[in-house]
Amino acid sequence: MPTSHHRTDRDVWTVARFATLTRLLSLFLQAVLNAVVPDHKADAFNPPRTEAPLLLDPTIETLFGGLSRWDAEHFLFIAERGYLYEHNFAFFPLFPVLLRIFADIVLWGLSGLLSMHGRLLVAVAIGNSVLFVLSAVALYKLSRLVLQDRKLALIAVLTYCFTPANVFMVAGYSETLFACLTFEGLCLLEKGFTFGSCLLFGFATGARANGLVNGGFLLYLTLQRRLAHTRPLRKGAIESSRWGHYALALTRFLLTGVFYSAAIALPFCLFQFYGYQTFCHPTSTDRQVPPLLLNLAQEKGYRVPDALSPTPIWCQWRVPLLYSYIQDVYWDVGFLRYFNLKQIPNFILAVPIATLGLVASYTYIMAAPLFCMYLGLGDKGKHTKTRGFYNQRVFVYVVHSSVLLLFGVFCMHVQVLTRFLASSSPVIFWIGSHLLCQYEPLLQDENLFNPDQRQQQKDHFKSTDKSAKDWMCRNNPIIYLLMHWRSCSFYTRCILGYFISYWFLGLALHCNFFPWT
Repeated sequence: MPTSHHRTDRDVWTVARFATLTRLLSLFLQAVLNAVVPDHKADAFNPPRTEAPLLLDPTIETLFGGLSRWDAEHFLFIAERGYLYEHNFAFFPLFPVLLRIFADIVLWGLSGLLSMHGRLLVAVAIGNSVLFVLSAVALYKLSRLVLQDRKLALIAVLTYCFTPANVFMVAGYSETLFACLTFEGLCLLEKGFTFGSCLLFGFATGARANGLVNGGFLLYLTLQRRLAHTRPLRKGAIESSRWGHYALALTRFLLTGVFYSAAIALPFCLFQFYGYQTFCHPTSTDRQVPPLLLNLAQEKGYRVPDALSPTPIWCQWRVPLLYSYIQDVYWDVGFLRYFNLKQIPNFILAVPIATLGLVASYTYIMAAPLFCMYLGLGDKGKHTKTRGFYNQRVFVYVVHSSVLLLFGVFCMHVQVLTRFLASSSPVIFWIGSHLLCQYEPLLQDENLFNPDQRQQQKDHFKSTDKSAKDWMCRNNPIIYLLMHWRSCSFYTRCILGYFISYWFLGLALHCNFFPWT
């Protein structure tokens, strides 16, 4: 009989294969849809090419051109030209730096056949595909650690492979890199490797600004562990000794908390300092900018570093944050700014992901109200569930998801909420898995999750094509549900219908410059 470790290895292999399959399918579909559907004429960042195309550039553009739409063009431009325009600083540097390294080193042999832009497109296709598979494996390991339920963890990660933010995980966006770093960092944190998780969270901040919020996991779990170590001293200990231990634990928490917070925030601060030096203290007037790109700046009103131009207004702020200025001026991001009638379609697009987030918060609070009231830190609020979505370890993840949800609805472009949550929080996939397991009768068959029984079925049915096909479906619960769609419950059709429809529609619309989430 296989051990739990062997079952985990089998599940990881299942997850990796399915994630790889969905990446290949996504790349194929975006190429076909990009070729079949005419591009929409969108008012998006589209800098002119300053490098002559080489032999393979037309082929690569045909295959992977759909990966360079909307904000992806910013990342590709930064990877190729650096931070030339002021509004480029809305996009953090880790992803374009990795793209450039990949194009320069790994794809160096193609430099005579592909321009830099072509090699960057190949780097996006390969890099994000590999990162997605790694993020899926990391999410599975994290889910096993937190949920303590193999069935829930497996279904959660298989639904992640059909993430509604799919197009942003395959295109030239930093979401996949961020998800990989965040999920792996959380996995290390749950295992007790605090320094390693802090390092990965710091890299995540170098990829996306919301990586700063990951510091909450470090602070909360560190405080929780410090308090847990002091509780055994309550019995049989004198009052002064007990309070001394609490004071020592609090002091250690404050010191380590400052260090962790500083480490996670350091990439953000360095990036803002680089922006400040670039635009508030420029050293040259042109930075050897190609004339075509200078003409674009003049035509569109993009600011470039110029020692002869007036100093930007944000340089005079007490805390000169270029990122805040760009979000305010270029993207009109702010509290309740998106609450107007013309944005109703965008709010409708965000309803499904917001509903999942609200259901997750509400059901968890209702399952353990006293535990939530004590923030999971007091003995009085402790509840007995140790497995599944309602167990104690899920609490901090629900809080994190709720904070992101509220911030996204009230302070951001609400259509971004889908990729914002799907690349940052595992809760969306955990609650989906929880609802599927709770309301889908087809998933009550434990043979779907029993490796021994699946192997026996394979050996018994391999003589007939139909039975072999059924075994393949049973080896993946999500494929099994899709193959028995008519028998699925209403909840299953809603959840999987949402995931798969957004998974596909994103490829069809975003890759052709149509507005999407």
